[in-house]
Amino acid sequence: MVCFLVACGNNTTTKTDAPTVNVENKIQEKTKTVLFFGDSLTAGYGLEDPEAAFPYLIEQKIDSLQLPYKVVSAGLSGETSAGGKNRIDWLLKQQMDVFVLELGANDGLRGLDVQETERNLQSIIDQVQAKFPEAKIVVTGMMVPPSMGAKYANGFKEIFPRLAKKNNAAFIPFLLEGVGGVPDLNQADGIHPTVEGHKILAENVWSTLKDVL
Repeated sequence: MVCFLVACGNNTTTKTDAPTVNVENKIQEKTKTVLFFGDSLTAGYGLEDPEAAFPYLIEQKIDSLQLPYKVVSAGLSGETSAGGKNRIDWLLKQQMDVFVLELGANDGLRGLDVQETERNLQSIIDQVQAKFPEAKIVVTGMMVPPSMGAKYANGFKEIFPRLAKKNNAAFIPFLLEGVGGVPDLNQADGIHPTVEGHKILAENVWSTLKDVL
């Protein structure tokens, strides 16, 4: 796993009758980057071991299948769509081939304007596509509790499929499917998933991401 940094592999060379080949260089030539850009869900807030968060579990799946991707987890607890719009510029300094956008939940919990949230998320996608036009985009859907009011909840929910359609992005309908509202899968705050909850999040993401990779 890479958190804003790129991990290095082991140096390996293979000797045959043909000229010596540096295997690490060959691997690096194929390696692409999957960047998870999000809030406390991506960051694994409240977990004793941050590596139990779903982006790390996705990395384990990728490694087990020997796919030529490395994972970068860029989660920041408390991040809003506006904060992400300002933060993305720094992350664009590194290569990204698959961009997973997991933001908006904090906007919803604060009851922020739905249209403004959508504009901020679109701005993030625009910046990624301007720098890396070949990058594949994945949008994770999010919902807010019914206590926010039906009109707001419905308007908020519709942001994410609309963004995915507009940007020809892969779409995960609801990141917290099977976890949201389930006490045993969430921490005491009722919002952030437990270790077991993150395993389900990883499966929710992988069901879509596997086809993108």
